Amino acid sequence: MPKKVGTTNWRKKRKQDNLEKKEFRYYIFCEGKQTEPNYFEGFKCLIESEPIYKDTILIEIEPCAADTMRVIRKAEDYVQKNKLQKGQIWCVYDKDSFPDSDFNGVEERSNNLNKQNPYIQYHSAWSNECIEIWFILHFVNYISNNHRTEYIKFLNKKFKELKIGKYEKNSPDIFDILLNHGNPKLAIRYAKRIILENKGRTSAMIAPGTKVYELVEELVKYLPEDIKKKFI
Repeated sequence: MPKKVGTTNWRKKRKQDNLEKKEFRYYIFCEGKQTEPNYFEGFKCLIESEPIYKDTILIEIEPCAADTMRVIRKAEDYVQKNKLQKGQIWCVYDKDSFPDSDFNGVEERSNNLNKQNPYIQYHSAWSNECIEIWFILHFVNYISNNHRTEYIKFLNKKFKELKIGKYEKNSPDIFDILLNHGNPKLAIRYAKRIILENKGRTSAMIAPGTKVYELVEELVKYLPEDIKKKFI
């Protein structure tokens, strides 16, 4: 049977109306296609499994396949295209070998955007030089400014010690691995300590370092109580 004229548009409008009713909204824009999205998908699945949050929490994860400033540009485009009126916009990105000006520029752009609309707020969950430093902090207070290849080596060695195979860059199980074999509570503590000890310095100057913990702390609030205890 052919669709009635306007049916598709009506369904889209109904879906948008339902999303607008949700009180807490998180839009997560990830530089990578899989590693970061897979990690935050772990939070999303657990939170959505809680009936109490079904009608109040919205978490959207957008893989961008883009670097630093392009991540926030994509976030801005998404906000405008979908005419968002409320929500937290999180940009998750790495330093890698990109210029300091671009890396620092995301936070600067976020601060400027946040002055325009108090109901749409942008946040930077950066890692210098890559997301793996956040993963490593689940096991040790790592403060050596090494190349990202060394971070991979460290994780491979740790995973071997734990007898859980090899660290895979795009592992769909990374959230569960860190939750069950690492220590999220210590990761948050170590990450905060690094930022505190580098107070006054730009994100590009803090190596290694990460602010992924800020987004994690936001999402932890909605986790089931037994799992929340592993973070706080």
